[in-house]
Amino acid sequence: MKLLDGANEIRILSEALLGFEYWNTDNKPVRARETWQVPPKDIKLDPKGNTTAIKHFWAFSVWNYEAKAIQVLEITQTTIMGAIKALVDNVKWGNPKDYDITITRTGSGLDTEYSVVPNPKTELSKDVMDKYREKNPNLSALYDSGDPFGSKGKTDDDGYPENNEDEGPF
Repeated sequence: MKLLDGANEIRILSEALLGFEYWNTDNKPVRARETWQVPPKDIKLDPKGNTTAIKHFWAFSVWNYEAKAIQVLEITQTTIMGAIKALVDNVKWGNPKDYDITITRTGSGLDTEYSVVPNPKTELSKDVMDKYREKNPNLSALYDSGDPFGSKGKTDDDGYPENNEDEGPF
């Protein structure tokens, strides 16, 4: 899922997959559980010849209300991470799998800003859960530059996707 300009309404469906990523010289993301101690040889360089940043990321399976689809949302923006973590830590909100979140994107380039607003708690529809169970994304595939929808994750006894991700912020 790509965050579009304006309001992006989602429901987080999975625990967060945590890791680090950089973009290589082929302009493709490379992800790992742990950060690199030395810059990788294939890391992309900026116009001045300096290595680009290695970023911490969170990835979730989400329901994208606009697309009406199960998608993977990866975030590296600390403002979004901080806002979601604040909701998790707030006893009145707690686990974001219990409510929808609207992430609003404004601006562009270095002037891009994000706001995160929780929506009132509602039960997730059976239809969305059935679609999630059908897709059963395997977020761990991101570590190998794989397709989370190409290799199915594990399911629990009821057939719902099991948390196959690393321990995240909630």
